[in-house]
Formats: sequence, C-alpha cells, structure tokens
Amino acid sequence: MSELLGIRSSIDNIDAALIHLLAERFKFTQQVGRLKATHGLPPSDPDRERRQLARLRDLAIDAHLDPAFAEKWFNFVVAEVIQHHEELANNAGGTAGIGNAGEL
Repeated sequence: MSELLGIRSSIDNIDAALIHLLAERFKFTQQVGRLKATHGLPPSDPDRERRQLARLRDLAIDAHLDPAFAEKWFNFVVAEVIQHHEELANNAGGTAGIGNAGEL
C-alpha cells in the first residue's frame, strides 16, 4: 500500500506541474490574442495549427505517448484559444478571457 501511495504522490506532483505549465502557456497566449486583436489579425492561424499538430504528434511518438491523445489535447487547447481570441477581437483588445485563454 505504501508503494501505491508513493506512486500516487508522484502523479499528484506531475498534475500540479502540468497545471502550472498550462497557466504559464496561457499567459503568453493571452499576449498573442491581444496583439492579434490590436492588429486586426484573425483569431485562428490554420497553417500554424497544422505545423504544431505535426510537431506534437512527432513528439508524442518519441515520448511513447499515443499521438491520437496528443492530437485530442491539442485540438481542445486550440478551440479554447480561438474562443478567447475571438472574445478579445470582439472587445477590440479588451480583457475578455484573461486568466483562461490559450494559444498555439
């Protein structure tokens, strides 16, 4: 039972690190969204999304992670990013979505 608790503790630590990494990532994507809104750029960048998806699938394969799972995660993040970038664009560079937006 102590081995199980130790493993679960490690999982908890990794989960916490993932949350902190996502928060850091989203800080940068908020900046991207503001820049896009300020300069009238579209919320979505399909070319970048395709490149990133290919890169992440390759990284997943190298890491022995199911690339389909990596793609699902990426698509989830991109959908959230686009939604918040659209909100920023609609608010002409306002503060909508601050605190939970993402970007590629």
